[in-house]
Amino acid sequence: MRLLVSACLLGVPCRYDGKSIPCPAVLSLAKKHQLVPFCPEIYGGLPTPRPPAEAKDGRVLDREGNDKTAQFVRGASEALRVYRLADCEAAILKSRSPSCGLHQIYDGSFTGALVPGSGFTAALFREEGIQVFDEEHIEEIPGI
Repeated sequence: MRLLVSACLLGVPCRYDGKSIPCPAVLSLAKKHQLVPFCPEIYGGLPTPRPPAEAKDGRVLDREGNDKTAQFVRGASEALRVYRLADCEAAILKSRSPSCGLHQIYDGSFTGALVPGSGFTAALFREEGIQVFDEEHIEEIPGI
């Protein structure tokens, strides 16, 4: 199975803080599956490191108050393009991210509070009928 995976989960230091958060359960999938690393925020044009950003009311603002919505929209579009070019069958995205969050995202207050919702890439993938999972629910992927 070919899976598009949030690059930070594979150890690529692309998070806002310049770090990665490798997930052993996701990394172990490479033994049997083809993993395609991707970071929508990087492909959307954001640097690493960068100020943290959170989504609220359909927009994404960084901690300094700069609107980064266009970069998140572009990153989601690029993620979809790579998903299709690589002929992926599902995606594993980083939980709670304003790009990749699947079930919850940070609420835009930069206090760590979560609200139900999806990040821009996760929402686009769902709209396109793509199977999307996060690192906390990989056991739900059919065929894994």
